[in-house]
Amino acid sequence: MAVYYKHSKNLRYRRAGLLMKKKFLSNLILLMVLNLMVKPFWLLGIDRTVQNVVGAEDYGFYFVIFNFSFLFNILLDFGITNYNNRNIAQHSHLLNKHFSGIVIIKLLLAVVYSVVTFSVAFLIGFDAHQLAMLGVLCFNQFLLSFILYLRSNISGLLMFRTDSFLSVLDRVLMILICGALLWGHITTQPFRIEWFVYAQTVSYVLTALFALAIVVRKAAFRKLSWNFAFFVVIMKKSLPFALLVMLMAFYNRIDPVMIERLLPKAIGKSQVGVYASAYRLLDAGNMIAFLFAGLLLPLFSRMLKHKESVLQIVRLAFNLLIILSTVVAFGSYSYATELMQLMYHAHVEESARVFSILMFGFIAISSSYVFGTLLTANGNLKLLNIIAASGMAINLTINFLLVPRLMAEGSAWASVVTQFTTALLQMWFTVRLFRWKADRRYLLSLAAFVVGVGMLAFLTPRFSDSWIMNIVSMGVGSVLLAALLKLLDLKNFIAILKSDEAHY
Repeated sequence: MAVYYKHSKNLRYRRAGLLMKKKFLSNLILLMVLNLMVKPFWLLGIDRTVQNVVGAEDYGFYFVIFNFSFLFNILLDFGITNYNNRNIAQHSHLLNKHFSGIVIIKLLLAVVYSVVTFSVAFLIGFDAHQLAMLGVLCFNQFLLSFILYLRSNISGLLMFRTDSFLSVLDRVLMILICGALLWGHITTQPFRIEWFVYAQTVSYVLTALFALAIVVRKAAFRKLSWNFAFFVVIMKKSLPFALLVMLMAFYNRIDPVMIERLLPKAIGKSQVGVYASAYRLLDAGNMIAFLFAGLLLPLFSRMLKHKESVLQIVRLAFNLLIILSTVVAFGSYSYATELMQLMYHAHVEESARVFSILMFGFIAISSSYVFGTLLTANGNLKLLNIIAASGMAINLTINFLLVPRLMAEGSAWASVVTQFTTALLQMWFTVRLFRWKADRRYLLSLAAFVVGVGMLAFLTPRFSDSWIMNIVSMGVGSVLLAALLKLLDLKNFIAILKSDEAHY
């Protein structure tokens, strides 16, 4: 009887794991398709064109203020979104109870964020022009934060398809508005960077209203209500999430601000423009990797609550991201100049040098989106905060040492070293906490893949005179190598997708 019970239990866990794999893969495919249809055009068609039209200095002016507005972004959210996503995934009935109170808290936090951001801007010497743009960008940050909170409820309910469409709605609207201004001949005036900011505002407002309508219906919302005791409880529970997001925001977003502040004014603006040019494709990669985290956090939270093994989901997500990020990083290194020439008119050589360094950080960032997300779902916030604080200290130190000598290139090195340090620490502690045994065959396959992709990146530029054909050859060769090493198993993917759906 005991043997039968144990066998039935193992069967149930395997089936639950398979269904979670299917939920992850099927929704990941939809999410990737939608985002690959929209966000590359946004970054490479709209955002890049805006920089080319307004020039590196004007775009650098915007880019510094945009990143500065991110530094205190945590005050808008205080970790509520991540806490709420994990909480609703584990206790979906709390949406109705918590929604009204959290909306009021978000509005109060918006006031705190604005006061702190403008106070610091005054202290570091922002001029009237910078402050005017900062005001609009602060409002945009509030709208974006509110959209992410609304989406955390939707994904927490495992409504991944709805969340997938919401993930691209704001960008679709921005493409339509900016496309009309850039190419629609609706004005005789030259495109101004302020228009770019206003287009974001309109898009965020419309997206927020649409997401709000969905959540209000699901929460059976009637009216806003304030409860001080609820406010205190939510703030206490969200505090570790808030600290984590703040520390990560600093070492992810501080680089352009450091460049602008550590270099003479004219050089600083130009170097920020160079860094922004190089960062654009890394930002595109981050968007893809972030999609994984958005799916994984509620899935991990639900599985850990039911005491199910997450190892197979972790390996599946990590394999997909490590294949993508390794190919992108080595490809970017080998074809940096060609890619920058394709995208920009000015500062090509400088941008290529920064870009070739910066893109290796994508490997580490991708790993963090798997292991950092798992540690978050498991509630290891203190550990993550210590790692993030270490990352911030490393980033600031390297920036102070290298930016005055190497300019934007020094900041790129600071970013890469920081990302790898934090990613490796997250991986190490995850393995220790979950007591996973080292799989030597798997680790050898990973090492062989990285070495193989490096060799392809070195050899393919010599294949032909067409760099586009060469980089495609490198990509195809890398995918075949991943399949050969069993890191990419298409038969297994198809089997998972064909498995029976279940209501979880």
